[in-house]
Amino acid sequence: MKKHKILVMRYRFVGDTILTVPFLRNLRKGYPESQIDMLVAPVSGEVIENCPYVDNFIYFDTTKKHRYENSSVKKKTFWSYVKLLRKEKYDKVYVLKRSFSSALLAFLAGIPKRVGFDSEGRGFLLTKRVKYIENRHEADCFLDVLEKDGLKVYDNYLENWIDSKITEKIKPFLPQGKFALVHATSGNVHKEWSEENFAGVVEFLSNEKDLIPVFLGTKSDSKKYERILSHIKTSLKKEPLNLCGKFDLRESLAYTSFADLMVGCDSGNLHMAASLHIPVVGVYGPMNWKKWYALGENNKILHSDLPCIPCGLKKKCKFDYKCLKDISVETVKKAINELIL
Repeated sequence: MKKHKILVMRYRFVGDTILTVPFLRNLRKGYPESQIDMLVAPVSGEVIENCPYVDNFIYFDTTKKHRYENSSVKKKTFWSYVKLLRKEKYDKVYVLKRSFSSALLAFLAGIPKRVGFDSEGRGFLLTKRVKYIENRHEADCFLDVLEKDGLKVYDNYLENWIDSKITEKIKPFLPQGKFALVHATSGNVHKEWSEENFAGVVEFLSNEKDLIPVFLGTKSDSKKYERILSHIKTSLKKEPLNLCGKFDLRESLAYTSFADLMVGCDSGNLHMAASLHIPVVGVYGPMNWKKWYALGENNKILHSDLPCIPCGLKKKCKFDYKCLKDISVETVKKAINELIL
């Protein structure tokens, strides 16, 4: 008997990839004996590479568009993926990525059952259309797709898995004592809280909470943290540790699992921490925080209530990103105190 084959398409961005985990878990419960493969982006797809609900990962690598997802592997064409997927003869595909090209890829691959969001003018390429709700968390939107397809949804919590070999590799870099990850960068600079504000948080973590501030990120991120530290004029009780450029995404994930706290702006790193059940204090600005907040019962989601939120960064801000400036250092300190006694 032919084994039922299912493809899940959600390539691009670390946070979005992590938020597919509840979908994948519930999909596996609905299809325990089927082959489930997933089309993911290079680099960001590695953040769930040990997920037990997926049989095979296919890396969709056609562009160098996003700085956090560029790989050294030679890029393939869109049509090469059409050919590859057609050869696999999938019975069904869940198109979780909301782009016209992703639905077109599923259609051209000849997959007979195509389930996805009825958005971006692509509904005619799908065999089952699902309404996309703007003010609903993205993880729950993914689960809407399952329910529309007749599958039962049991839960929506995040989880993640780390290779023990990678854990051993990062252990020598762990500080002696409790530490907090401070993440001040994002894929878009207009989602970033000010360096002066982050300096105030670093000082508070070090001197008041007895936590070692640790910075993770790309090599190019290191200068930002150097600037943040330059705003601190007092001596610090716990010396910050700058590890930018030291780890790849999988190693950063493993390192995050040892943290006592994550404080940061709207970015995939908050979702990484949330998937490992590390307490998160997230500072959200122009994007839709209701859709992208770090999932977790005890996480602190800080945001403004300005009527222009969310603008989605679709045009230049007339208010000089007041949504972020309205969130004070004192507000963040209070949230930290509520999580770390």
